[in-house]
Amino acid sequence: MSYLLALDQGTSSSRAIVFERSGRIVAMAQQEFAQHFPQPGWVEHDALEIWQSQRATAQAALRQADLRAADIAAVGITNQRETTVLWDRQTGQPLHRAIVWQDRRTEPFCAQLRAQDLTPMVRAKTGLLIDPYFSGTKLKWLLDHIPGARARAERGELAFGTIDSWLIWNLTGGAVHATDVSNASRTLLFDVQRNRWDEELLALMEIPPALLPEVRPSSGDFGRVMAAHLGGEIAIGGVAGDQQAALFGQACFQPGMAKNTYGTGCFMLMHTGRQFQTSANGLINTSAAQTTASPEFALEGSVFVGGAVVQWLRDGLQIIPNSGAVQSLAESVPDAGGVMFVPAFTGLGAPYWRAEARGAILGLSRGSTQAHIARAAIESIAFQSAALLQAMSRDAHAAGSAPLQELRVDGGACVNDLLMQFQADLLGIAVVRPRVIETTALGAAYLAGLSCGVYAGLDELSAQWQAERRFEPSGNRAQAAERMAAWEHAVRQVTAA
Repeated sequence: MSYLLALDQGTSSSRAIVFERSGRIVAMAQQEFAQHFPQPGWVEHDALEIWQSQRATAQAALRQADLRAADIAAVGITNQRETTVLWDRQTGQPLHRAIVWQDRRTEPFCAQLRAQDLTPMVRAKTGLLIDPYFSGTKLKWLLDHIPGARARAERGELAFGTIDSWLIWNLTGGAVHATDVSNASRTLLFDVQRNRWDEELLALMEIPPALLPEVRPSSGDFGRVMAAHLGGEIAIGGVAGDQQAALFGQACFQPGMAKNTYGTGCFMLMHTGRQFQTSANGLINTSAAQTTASPEFALEGSVFVGGAVVQWLRDGLQIIPNSGAVQSLAESVPDAGGVMFVPAFTGLGAPYWRAEARGAILGLSRGSTQAHIARAAIESIAFQSAALLQAMSRDAHAAGSAPLQELRVDGGACVNDLLMQFQADLLGIAVVRPRVIETTALGAAYLAGLSCGVYAGLDELSAQWQAERRFEPSGNRAQAAERMAAWEHAVRQVTAA
């Protein structure tokens, strides 16, 4: 049994990938599901549709690989983080649609907490900011708005979980109600230094403890998939939130190692080992995927609009026929011609945290063309990521850590060579693209493989990681500094209100 099955449950689709022990992809299946927007700022998913789509892709991937359940050593799960499900323990039926991580309905309650000067206490325990992004306030909203839910929760009749817990519950036929530390750390209810649910935070959010899943290390026993689902029982051996799974899949196991995922947004994580460090530079501290009961941490920063800026060029401006055409259009000019694009379509994330900011294209002249705008759009992804890494580097320096030597990259947009080279030039360090860029699913597979003995340990996984291409920085550092100064000036233009 040298095969591993990764279930990758994302925001817009469910995927299943079968990996060989070497990390090679054997088969992949994907299924999109509906997005629901009942009010402005509200985002919901049908939790049953998520479960059904994830089960269907797992079955399809096994068929495509011509494998049976008996051929799979273990299942790993990785998932969209913070999305919140509340269900009936007896029937397994959700009481409401899942409230998605993007949902902003709980901002009034978050504002109340911030006004009570609770941010320092919350950050000290969780490493997070008080924000609707995280699960705790979403769960409180469900208990407050579903008739009878709070009383039923107090009686132990209901269960709460992020998407990983919801999948585990269904895969095991309700036998296991559990989560891992990386997902628990995104709830605003979990003390990441003690690795346990926190009584003070639960009281603050009015959350009955009976609702909560058991928290386990990311690699370990999460029960067994029922034979009815995949034709035979399979151990569930690994669970991690998507960004922590990607950090693990990139073999960033040591303090100071970092990865950046270039997707719709960009998510950069730097492993900080056993050191819990509150950022002074606009980042959050989160639990890394853990193979033991000992806490491990990472600094994290999120760019709201990364690859989505290319989608906007395609669908909004309609200057490219498809996303793949952006590189050739951008490369048709030697530079952006002084054009600067700040894609703050939904505000600016870390390290700026300016929700009111809106997008702008600056520095236009009569000589500006579609190609200049396309190049500026690609460069904007690198500028935002460079600002994140600079913030991380300042935090790392303050903690006495060694400077970062390289940035490992993954996600769909990392295949753009122009973007990766520009990123290396801005950072002044190598940008390294691995042979397997599906590192989120690979991380889940690695965690599962460790738990069942497919892999001997982290050293073996580190040795297995392979680079497909290294982008070494070119140009001088003074020029890169000038470019970053121009970017920061553009950011000030859109946040000057």
